[in-house]
Amino acid sequence: MIPDDFRKITLLAWLENDLLLTVINCEPASSDASFRRYFRIALPDRQLIVMDAPPDKENIAQFVKVAELLRLSEVKVPAIYYQNWPDGFLVLEDFGPHSFLDKLNADNAPQLYGGALDGLLKLQTNTAITGCGLPLYDEALLQRELGIFEDWFINQALDLDIPASLWDTVCNILVSSALEQPVTCVHRDYHSRNLMALDDNTPGVIDFQDAVIGPVTYDLVSLLRDCYIAWPQKQIEQWMTQHYQKLKQSGMITCDLALFTRWFDLMGMQRHLKAIGIFSRLHLRDGKSGYLKDIPRTLNYVMAQAQAYPELSDFHDFLHQRVLPKYTPQCPEAQ
Repeated sequence: MIPDDFRKITLLAWLENDLLLTVINCEPASSDASFRRYFRIALPDRQLIVMDAPPDKENIAQFVKVAELLRLSEVKVPAIYYQNWPDGFLVLEDFGPHSFLDKLNADNAPQLYGGALDGLLKLQTNTAITGCGLPLYDEALLQRELGIFEDWFINQALDLDIPASLWDTVCNILVSSALEQPVTCVHRDYHSRNLMALDDNTPGVIDFQDAVIGPVTYDLVSLLRDCYIAWPQKQIEQWMTQHYQKLKQSGMITCDLALFTRWFDLMGMQRHLKAIGIFSRLHLRDGKSGYLKDIPRTLNYVMAQAQAYPELSDFHDFLHQRVLPKYTPQCPEAQ
């Protein structure tokens, strides 16, 4: 244990002195892009996960609230065994060490993605959005997220400026497309790192505390155009179409496939622009540089959709002519 890690000392004192648990071992399980940390503790009869969420920076009350909401929707989320709100600690069910990202390959992808899409359908169709208390994924939030790309990637990482008229056009196209979609419960990070691989291909869903009420395609494109793993376009289209058909059968949507595909593509661009900005911010502000390797894949998604839609052709030209020349020497994959 790091001698000056006061929060870990406090956590262990709560586990052993207040809860009277016999902790045989406590080791890091994972960390994420926020201020949260996770530890895996070994007890004489089982293993559990402990979340360390500093209360001045994280809101565990929201985690608890969304966990219950999703549990009622039959989404597999970790059980919460013990809560310490004042100190920001939770003791959770352990879904094991392997995420989908750890396990995915061409052979098991149909089974794992089948389970992930089934879980997403439950989240979307079983979660009552009226009176659930989740915030709206509104225009202000969509615009703020797009601003992360302009600020942290374009301005700070690349020392470039994007013409205001061009950026306004891009933002208006993406935000308008998002806001015209039917709304549902949105996890906001439904992807291979936040789906834990369980024995029956049913994903264990984690990192859901930022859930909102928002566009129906958001979690689908987060899953299928994942920032951390890429699949052939034909495979993505097949999975997307299957999910579209199930959403239509459920009555959640009435649009045709062409419009749904447009929503999916443009929603993905909004999400990927935000992600590129966040990855840059994690590097520049927080010293977390591991996410830089995911920018080329994510930028490729953006380039593909900017090229596919004529109204975004000027943005594609800007990326190709101004962004890639400055960015490519650091990340050749972005070409």
